[in-house]
Amino acid sequence: MADNNSQKIPSGYKQTEIGMIPADWDVKRLGDVVQFNNGKAHERFIDDKGDYIVVNSKFISTAGEVFKNSFENLSPLSVGDIAMVMSDIPNGKALAKCFFVEKNGKYTLNQRICAFKSNGADSLYLFYKLNRNKYFLDFDSGVGQTNLKKSEVLGCPVALPTDKKEQTSIAVALSDSDTLIEKLEKLIEKKKNIKKGAMQEMLTGKRRLPMFSDKWEIKKLGEVAEFEHGRDLPKSDMGDEGAYKCIHYGQLFREYQELVGDIKSRTNSNTGRFYSKANDVLMPTSDVTPYGLATASCIKENNVILGGGILVIRFNTGYDGLFFSYFVSQNKAMILKLVKGSTVFHLYASDLVNLEVNFPGPDEQKAIATVLSDMDTEIEKLESQLTKYQNIKQGMMQTLLTGKIRLLTK
Repeated sequence: MADNNSQKIPSGYKQTEIGMIPADWDVKRLGDVVQFNNGKAHERFIDDKGDYIVVNSKFISTAGEVFKNSFENLSPLSVGDIAMVMSDIPNGKALAKCFFVEKNGKYTLNQRICAFKSNGADSLYLFYKLNRNKYFLDFDSGVGQTNLKKSEVLGCPVALPTDKKEQTSIAVALSDSDTLIEKLEKLIEKKKNIKKGAMQEMLTGKRRLPMFSDKWEIKKLGEVAEFEHGRDLPKSDMGDEGAYKCIHYGQLFREYQELVGDIKSRTNSNTGRFYSKANDVLMPTSDVTPYGLATASCIKENNVILGGGILVIRFNTGYDGLFFSYFVSQNKAMILKLVKGSTVFHLYASDLVNLEVNFPGPDEQKAIATVLSDMDTEIEKLESQLTKYQNIKQGMMQTLLTGKIRLLTK
């Protein structure tokens, strides 16, 4: 009788200590394929005018966004070197995070960071194999600081195609994917900056849309809107199924921006509930930090059940809720001045009634809100595309780096 626990090995593959790999791949210890170097302390040489970037944990974990300079290069890194973080807090995100060096004479290795120089294997292939490798992460107990030893690092098993051309092909495919992702990330950042600039100009009247020239009016919020409150909506009453759409106050922090889009939450209970009206603006009334309270979301649907902890601003005719929600985003500092509390922070309708807002005419409000909303839609589409590319790249790593999919055939 066959053993149900045995795994059938496909033709052309073999079982190893790290799983199934192609028959013409090898499993080697990292110490067999690289030279190992330790970094050195640079504290005495840190200087903003230094010529060398210090490759430390913060530099690697932030993808180079946070860095220090040194006027001494105590531990030079060369093109093709791989730097890796050897120490991190429990359950941290930096342990075994790697940095691939692409320029000579620019980087110097700090202490508690190690560097690998390949002894024949494709360096970029090794980078993708080692970056946050599960072998290293398993040393993290989740309790104390993790400090990888040299012997532990060099003991890492690495699956390698015997043909270096295949290593290079895999590395190039993954690198091309990274390049595409980086370009899209930069485009998203550019679009966000454009939107930020548009908000600064359009919500203050510094830049007017064509066909609009009427004078703006400063109004106190209490003059143009009424204030309501959502009612108790336990999370236990919510789910993906149910007859009634609903919004829990916590969703205002996590899921909705200036405009409430697709509402996925449902509830079967409608007894004693409070319902939205299209053009309502929703703001959270309390939080453990003050910053999230300067958040406003305009809802364009009637009859959505609104939970407790939601302040509902219901505008008079002629005032666009989406315009106001963008106003809140642009003027967070102004809203934060109204927040009260020390341990738990609150935003009250009684304080918002005297908030002064400079309103254009109804048509201009809608036009401005539409322009900004269209920008948000474009950014959301790009972010969705980015997530798709990131998932594709993750799938590529899982298949290419294990040999489940081959780029070269013999």
